[in-house]
Amino acid sequence: MEAFFIYELTLVLGLAIFTGYFVKFHRRRQTYRMRLEDIRPTYRDRPLAQHPIIDETLCLGCGSCAEVCPEGEVLGVIHGKAQLIDPVSCVGHGECAKVCPVSAITIGMPDRQLRADLPLIDEWQQTNVSRLYITGELGGISLIRNAIEQGKTAVAHIASNPHRSTDERVQDVVIIGAGPAGISAALAAEQHKLSYLVLEQQEAGGTIRHFPRQKLVMNRPVSLPLYGKLKRTEYTKEEILKIFEDIVARYQLNIITSQKVSLVRKEKKLFRVVSGNSTYWARHVVLALGRRGTPNKLNVPGEAQPKVAYQLTDARYYQGNDLLVVGGGDSAVEAAIALARQQNNTVTISYRKERFYRIKRRNAELLETFIASGQIIPVFNSQVREIAKAWVVLDTPAGALQIDNDYVFVCIGGTMPFGMLRGAGVQFGGEA
Repeated sequence: MEAFFIYELTLVLGLAIFTGYFVKFHRRRQTYRMRLEDIRPTYRDRPLAQHPIIDETLCLGCGSCAEVCPEGEVLGVIHGKAQLIDPVSCVGHGECAKVCPVSAITIGMPDRQLRADLPLIDEWQQTNVSRLYITGELGGISLIRNAIEQGKTAVAHIASNPHRSTDERVQDVVIIGAGPAGISAALAAEQHKLSYLVLEQQEAGGTIRHFPRQKLVMNRPVSLPLYGKLKRTEYTKEEILKIFEDIVARYQLNIITSQKVSLVRKEKKLFRVVSGNSTYWARHVVLALGRRGTPNKLNVPGEAQPKVAYQLTDARYYQGNDLLVVGGGDSAVEAAIALARQQNNTVTISYRKERFYRIKRRNAELLETFIASGQIIPVFNSQVREIAKAWVVLDTPAGALQIDNDYVFVCIGGTMPFGMLRGAGVQFGGEA
């Protein structure tokens, strides 16, 4: 009798555990389906850059890939298979691929042949123009870790050629850009004893300098040539910039700042690189540029005023102000959130469409919180008509809207250096 009671108790407990797990399992998958239906109208279900590629013939539907993603619901399990839910939020961490028990996931790119905004590059980051390389954001891959790896990869390929420049006027490699990819490429050039030169439009650090203060810019260990491993799993913008500054000083990297490159042209066996009134010659060129390029402008009256900026560098400077952010992408949303977190600010965000599209889920959730609390006021279907000293006029479906204003932040993207690339002969998707 006692054995039968134990058997029954075990059976009941097992059923209870199984039922609980099944209900939780079902609810999670229902959430994934609802999330996908919610996202489809915003086109976020279509990958733009790096994203998980799932082999459904191997997938077991265990859901470990969805649970481990640091960016939220990039993946979900629907009908027993992992599916892309929000691939636009993917920044290439690769945790999903690591935890998959059957190796059904790889991190890849959309077909470059179909993307008119992505240059065609090979596994060494080399373009169709021999000895011209593209690394980092310009090649369509985000995440600092990836940029660092690509800088190393490109220079390792360059160094595999045993021939070195014997003319002091000609560098083995000119690196354009001193962000993560450029710094990594410069260190690799030092390591391989290549003659090199880094040309940077602003200061070493690249686009990291334009991130909001304290923004997390790394979340996994990465190894830099010569310098070694960055062992911590989390770094802020300020910490990364300090590391880069120390690297530049310690290894005396050959970086020239305030150099805006306007031309890269292959002439016979050498590249001619023009920046301002200066011309440089190289056997190889590594383009380590960001994708922001030259900021787009509104082209409205009053835009030339000092109170108008095209990036937010220190939100803490703005307190007790009436602020307008123009744009609907992640950079605009992040700027609005950073400003709303400061004391006594009134933050308005103007966007020309009826809702926010293609912003990261984490940003969307934060934005909803600030809108609900009244700290951020969205004005959809609006465009800036005029910027005055103390106010701004927006055109809206209901007519002109005048709001008090101290500062305007225009975050509507930039003109990427595609003209320079095409002038150098680089092919993009759909052109080959």
